[in-house]
Amino acid sequence: MLKYLFILLIRFYQLVISPLKPPTCRFYPTCSNYGLESIKRFGAFRGGYLAIKRILKCHPLHPGGVDPVPTEWPTKKQQK
Repeated sequence: MLKYLFILLIRFYQLVISPLKPPTCRFYPTCSNYGLESIKRFGAFRGGYLAIKRILKCHPLHPGGVDPVPTEWPTKKQQK
């Protein structure tokens, strides 16, 4: 249930708020698409955690680039 609420909030952002701003995302896929995919793949809590981690990387000192959602939940070794 919570998963669908998060998906609804992200879709609201994509359809209503995002078009009002110029495209400035430094990542591919965009953070909102990354969040949608991670929540669909891993659920509300794990997917939400990955989405928040990704959003926190969005600042001028991070180079950005291609950063796909992992196909499996990252182990501790993969996170470092």
